Amino acid sequence: MAKLVLVVDDEAAVRGALRDVLEESGYKVVTAASGKEALEKMGMLRPDAVLLDIRMPEMDGISLLEIIRERYPAVPVILMTAYSDTQTTINAMRTGAFEYVLKPLNLDELLATLEKATKVAEPVVKVGSCLGTQPEGPPGVLVGCSPAMQNVYKTIGRIVDSDATVLILGESGTGKELVAKAIHYNSPRRAKPFVKIDCTAIPENLLESELFGYEKGAFTGAYTRKPGKFEVADQGTIFLDEIGDLSPAIQAKLLRVLEEKAFERIGGTETKKVDVRIIAATNRNLKERVKAGLFREDLYFRLNVVEIWLPPLRERKSDIPLLVDYFVGIYNQNFNKRVTTISRSVLDVFYVYDWPGNVRELRNVCERAVLMAPGPVITLESIPEYVLRAVREKQQEKRPGTVKEEEPVVPLPGQDILPLKEMVAQLERAAIIQALKEYKGNKAAVARALRLNRTTLYAKMKELGILDENA
Repeated sequence: MAKLVLVVDDEAAVRGALRDVLEESGYKVVTAASGKEALEKMGMLRPDAVLLDIRMPEMDGISLLEIIRERYPAVPVILMTAYSDTQTTINAMRTGAFEYVLKPLNLDELLATLEKATKVAEPVVKVGSCLGTQPEGPPGVLVGCSPAMQNVYKTIGRIVDSDATVLILGESGTGKELVAKAIHYNSPRRAKPFVKIDCTAIPENLLESELFGYEKGAFTGAYTRKPGKFEVADQGTIFLDEIGDLSPAIQAKLLRVLEEKAFERIGGTETKKVDVRIIAATNRNLKERVKAGLFREDLYFRLNVVEIWLPPLRERKSDIPLLVDYFVGIYNQNFNKRVTTISRSVLDVFYVYDWPGNVRELRNVCERAVLMAPGPVITLESIPEYVLRAVREKQQEKRPGTVKEEEPVVPLPGQDILPLKEMVAQLERAAIIQALKEYKGNKAAVARALRLNRTTLYAKMKELGILDENA
């Protein structure tokens, strides 16, 4: 029996196009142009799934999703939007969206998601109100709309209302602390303390007292009672950074806190109970450390209830323009500068460079570039020499005529200096034109090469003003 899908979008063209595609794929389709109309049709028809646009007049998609989750908790909802940001994705998944897809839609991926949604009966959990008010924001923000980062946002959205222990994995500089803060400040614990402790920054003989506190007279120099970080974080969140370097003794005590939510201060006999969410992070391979006997297996499994992996910057280079734009905005304000553009050659360098220090290194380079820029333009003269040297060496190692997959650099037509948004559009335009020439205008082959649906390719060509004669 054909599944019934409700498509909710305020644009008639989108509704019509999705109806055609879905009906060709064997679905029954009804459409609605507003949230009010969608609720009326849901009451009458009870669809098997809903495709829902986020940005609509009168009632936006998140508000409609909340009502659907309340009234029809078993109906999976797939959100669609052309505007992706961290908070929207977290809100969508936290409110109970089955999935979150970006426009222009990749129809193959959309159909695969829809098939999964109509076949898999997900456990339904009633959630609270959508994020609206937060304390004066958490310092720092996650930036990026690459598929890898979208997965991170979706996971955050699914777990923020729980107290599940989270293990964040990733290289140094990828933003593990920012993920921990995003979880805390979007959770019901947001008004309570967020306490961070760097397990490598404190000597081992002091770490126990730092974590669990001590009583007066517990050791030489303990002149007063001191609460530990777990007590300070009570009813809030404690973030244990670089947990892979804990000593066996501390690992054993941490395991007890995880299992019993209890501990004693050093020199004390009173058992202290705490209500705290634990988020841990490490740049080490904990599985390998468990095999080597350096990390307790039982502690590893207790920490790894939910695992979030943060990709290195070299694996999400499509986020570089967004990150640069964000950091330039920060340092314009900090240094009272007015940098508005970046040279094509600088962005090319950023794409080729491997960023061993990840996002943290990019931030430092942007800080220097804004500070050193003599005017509104960031040029190669503002970029550290070690970055330029590494790029030159890398290019010399390449054999003529080869392009490595991780270096998505294409020649840019036009001026050497472009605003960032225009530069991203130029990159897309140049990549499509280059593929059209290589495949002699065969759009099906171009779409496969660029990993796009043909409908998406046509939409991009129209948006970017690419004509067939460009091929």
